[in-house]
Amino acid sequence: MSARTILIFILCASASPFLAHAQMNNGTNAPIDENPKPTWETQKQARTFQLGIPAPRGQITDRNGYPLAQNRLSYNLALQFPSPLDWSDTKALSFARQHITFAKGFLGRPISVSDHAILLHYHNRGLLPLTLIEDLQPEELAAARRGLTSALVLQQVYARIYPNGELASHIIGYTGKVAPLSVRPIENNDLIFTESEGREGIEQAFDYQLKGRPGSLHLTYDAEGHKTSERIAQPPVPGDNVITTIDQNLQRICEKVLRENAKRGAIVVIDPWTGEIHAMASWPEYNPNHFVPVLNPEIYKQLSDDPNVPLLPRAFRSAYPPGSTFKTFVGLSGFQSGKLTAKDIYSGPTAIDIGNFTFHNWKKTDAGRLNFVEALTQSCNTWFIQAGIKIGAPNIITWTNRLGLGRKTGIPLKGEVSGIIPNDEYMMRVQKRKILKGDVANMSIGQGDIKIAPLQMAQAYGVIATGGQFHQTRLVKQIQGIDNKVVAAYPDRLRDDLQIKPEDMETLRKALIAVTEDGQGTAHHAQVKGYHVAGKTGTAQWGGGGNKDKQRTAAWFAGFVPAENPQYAFAAVYEGEPGDNNVHGGSHAAPLIGKVLQEVYGSKEDKEKEAKASSTDSSDQKASSDKPDQPDKPKDQDPPTTDQSN
Repeated sequence: MSARTILIFILCASASPFLAHAQMNNGTNAPIDENPKPTWETQKQARTFQLGIPAPRGQITDRNGYPLAQNRLSYNLALQFPSPLDWSDTKALSFARQHITFAKGFLGRPISVSDHAILLHYHNRGLLPLTLIEDLQPEELAAARRGLTSALVLQQVYARIYPNGELASHIIGYTGKVAPLSVRPIENNDLIFTESEGREGIEQAFDYQLKGRPGSLHLTYDAEGHKTSERIAQPPVPGDNVITTIDQNLQRICEKVLRENAKRGAIVVIDPWTGEIHAMASWPEYNPNHFVPVLNPEIYKQLSDDPNVPLLPRAFRSAYPPGSTFKTFVGLSGFQSGKLTAKDIYSGPTAIDIGNFTFHNWKKTDAGRLNFVEALTQSCNTWFIQAGIKIGAPNIITWTNRLGLGRKTGIPLKGEVSGIIPNDEYMMRVQKRKILKGDVANMSIGQGDIKIAPLQMAQAYGVIATGGQFHQTRLVKQIQGIDNKVVAAYPDRLRDDLQIKPEDMETLRKALIAVTEDGQGTAHHAQVKGYHVAGKTGTAQWGGGGNKDKQRTAAWFAGFVPAENPQYAFAAVYEGEPGDNNVHGGSHAAPLIGKVLQEVYGSKEDKEKEAKASSTDSSDQKASSDKPDQPDKPKDQDPPTTDQSN
C-alpha cells in the first residue's frame, strides 16, 4: 500500500482501533509500584492528552518508479481496559486473563503475557490498548474479527513490505523498531505505537527522509476519567520517496544468473556516461521481509551461521585481488604517462627473475615477442611485468587512483570498502618498507596487496569506456515528496577527465575486444551475437593464511558493451571454494556476463527473428510441406578457451 493510501486511511478510519497501540514489555523484572504517584496525565482532573502518530515511511523505487520497498497494513490484537482506571490489581488481572483466554480459544495459539506486564501497563498506560499479538496472519485476522469484543480490539498499524522479496536486498536494506514503547506513565507527545528505523542499505542511509513527520492525536477525558472525545489534530506527513538508479529488470537478470551459476559472487552494471548504477547484485542474498515486524531469532541465526554469508553485500563491501583485469590499468598508466606505446615490443618468456623471486607466465611455452594488444589478448604475465617496471609504481598508482581505485566510490551505503592500491605509505605501515621492484612486478599482474571491490572495478572500466570521462558513481537519482515534487536531486557530475588519446583508446578497445573474440583470447564465453564485447578476465587467490588448501580464488571479468559505443560497463566476480584451483576468469566469470548480455541483447534479436519467421510461415508452409525434411546443420561451437588461468 502506498504512503498516500495509508494517509487517506488514517484520516478516514476509526481513530481508536487504528491509533491505539502500545508495546508490551514482557521480559522486564522491574518491581511494580503498587501505589504509583500519579502524573497530571493520569489524574482524573486532567482533560486532554496530546500523543504522537508515527508517519508511514516513504517508498523506495527503482529508476522507473517500480516499488522496491513500501508499506502495508498490519493488524495487532490488543486488550483495551475500560476507563476510568480505578480497579484493584486483582480485578484488572481477572479482566485481562478472562479475555486473553477467550482470545486463545478463537485464535488457536498461545498468548504469553505476564501478570507483571499486565499490571505495569494498566497502572501507567492503561488508556492505550495492551498489544497481545503483533502482525496477525490472514487466517488469524479472520478469526479475530469474529471474536472481537469491547475489550479485544484490532490495532491497524503500518508495516514495511518488500514486494520483490530478495531482489536488491543488499541495496534496499531493512527496517527495525526504534525501541519498545516506554512502560512509564504516559506523557504528552508519547508515540502511540513504535516507529521503524532503517538498519541497512537505502533504508538506513535515507532514514531521515523516509521517516516523515509525526501527527498529533488528542484524547479528552471528563473529571471522572471517562473518555469523551478522540480526534486527529494533525495528520502525519508520510516520508519522502527515494528513487534509485537501479533497473529492477536488469537487477533481476543479474541475480538470476548468479543464483543459477555461483554459490558466492557479485555482478555490477553501470551507465558509464552518467555514473548511474543500473544493477548491483551480490549473491547469496536474503529476504528483508523476514525482518518485519521483528526478526525471527531462528532466521537470524540461520543467516548468521551460513558459511556463504548472505548478509554480506559483496558488490561494495568486499574487495578482492584483481588478477589480470588490472593489466588493462597498467597499460592505460603506460599510455597516459608516455612510458608505453601501442608499438612497444616485449618478450613473453615462460618465467622472469626479479630480484630473488621468479615470476612465471601461465603459458608453458614462450609467447614470443608481443605488442600491447597481443599481450593483453593472451594475458601474458611476463610481458606486463617488464612493461610495468618500465612504467614505474608512481605512474601506476597515480593513474589507477584517478580511475577511482583505492578509494570509496561515494555511494550512500554504509560499510563501502575503499580497496587497496599500495603506495610507499601503505607499504611502510604494513611491510615496514617502501615499494621494491618485486612489488612493482606483482602490481603489474594484479597480485600482491591490491584489492578492488566489484563496484570499483565496474566504475574503472566505465571511465575507460568513455575515453576518460569519470562520471560520479550514483545509486540514487532523487528524493520526491508525496506530491511527487522533487525534494533533492543528485544530477550527473563529472568527477575527473583523464583525456585518453584517441589512438590509445583505440588500442585499448582493440585489445579488450580481442580478449573475447580472438582465438588466443580468454573470454569467449562472454560473447553475444551481433555485438562486440570489450573486457578482460582475471584470476587471483586470496586468504587462507598461506595455506593453499584454504585459499579462495576470485575469478573476474570486467569491461564494457557495445565496445564501439558503450551502453554499459560491468564487472563480475565469482568466488571459488577453498582449495579449488579449477576456477578461472575465462571459465567462471566471463560466462556470468555472457548470460546477462544474452538476456539484455540476445532476447531482442531473438524476438525480431521470431517475428520475421512468423510473417513468412504462412507463405512458406505449402512449399515446405512438399519438400523432404533436411537434416539440421551443425551449429558453430565456441572456439577453445586458451587461457583458463586469467
